[in-house]
Amino acid sequence: MSRNNEPITVFEHETLRFDKGEKRITPEQFKALQSYYGEGVAFYSLCHNGVQFNEYVGAIQVGNTLIEVLPKADKMGDSKKEEKKWRDILIGMLKAVGNFTIKTTSESSLKIKPNTILDFYFEMFIHEVEFLLHHGLVKKYRKKDGNVTALKGSLLFGKQIQQNLSHQERFYVRHTTFDVEHQLHFILYKTLRLIRHINTNMALQGSIGALLLNFPEMPDLRVSEATFDKIILNRKTQAYKKALEIARLLLLQYHPDVIKGRNHVLALMFDMNKLWEQFVYVSLRKKFNDAGISVTAQTSKYFWKPECGPRSKMRPDIWLKTKDGNIIVDTKWKNLYGHNPSQDDLRQMYVYHEYYEAKKVALVYPGFDDTLIKGNFLHQVSGATTEKECSIIPLPVQDNIKEWQEAIKDKIEEWIKS
Repeated sequence: MSRNNEPITVFEHETLRFDKGEKRITPEQFKALQSYYGEGVAFYSLCHNGVQFNEYVGAIQVGNTLIEVLPKADKMGDSKKEEKKWRDILIGMLKAVGNFTIKTTSESSLKIKPNTILDFYFEMFIHEVEFLLHHGLVKKYRKKDGNVTALKGSLLFGKQIQQNLSHQERFYVRHTTFDVEHQLHFILYKTLRLIRHINTNMALQGSIGALLLNFPEMPDLRVSEATFDKIILNRKTQAYKKALEIARLLLLQYHPDVIKGRNHVLALMFDMNKLWEQFVYVSLRKKFNDAGISVTAQTSKYFWKPECGPRSKMRPDIWLKTKDGNIIVDTKWKNLYGHNPSQDDLRQMYVYHEYYEAKKVALVYPGFDDTLIKGNFLHQVSGATTEKECSIIPLPVQDNIKEWQEAIKDKIEEWIKS
């Protein structure tokens, strides 16, 4: 598939319409997105003659048009520079939280610089499969039925009489063979064929074509969530993990247009709130664990029980257990621009203070201002300041992901000690 249009790049919460705006989709693409929206997607909402994107970021490909949705947490600058900056930041965050921890290849080995987040997915998958081919595809034993010229395995009498009555030199048998034709390769081959079908980056076409020539042809396989959930990797197949992770994303998020066959939809989107939470968590985990501070994520506690039915629970983003007491950190992917947090966020932190017996709590935001704001909850009767501290910690976005992670660790550590 060749690219007729340049990718359309927007930021989260922006709107794309077909009747106005500097960046537009076609009425046909809007209909495809409208049809896909009917399946209950949360990536965008429908508006008059267009769609408005939510807090999800990533890539949506409609037919041969790619819509890239990037995160945004600071003031708008030059459009092209901002697009490149936030595309690099998004890719860096995804790699940092473990979605793309590439052990078999390195970023320096990439042949092209990704122009979109989807290019990044495709090229990572290509490199993973190239690595597997280079080191030799894993073989497995499987049962095979068919005609052979030498008797081996067990003879299937019904099939032998049906097919070989006039061919006494042949035997229809069920035997065991040791080859590369198994489920893992069915999945990889299916993903390669999908990428060839939807790829719009000319720089990747040669690599995809070479892989399909060198990869053994496999039968088609219907895949679902259950297909991937049942896969168990062992020592020999552990190297397939990353390729299978990307294959899962691509195959399960691809929605072909079975009616017209033109505007297929592929959506690879991430909830920025969850990605930001994971990013802050992994940035704190190693340093604080080494320092004797336990760092856990999404630790639940029940706090209400009805007379009948399930209990309700609360789940703070990050729980730090120090020798001096508990500390709760909750992440929010938004920029306050100098304003106070929402009342709902503050009420939530007050409850965490109570139920986790926290020494202090904090709301952590991205942004461009690094001024830490300390605050305390007030007494419910007298209105006097209590010892229950709730701080606001902005973490300025940095282009260098590793330096940004170090800055996050230092900022939180400084607040804990203050």
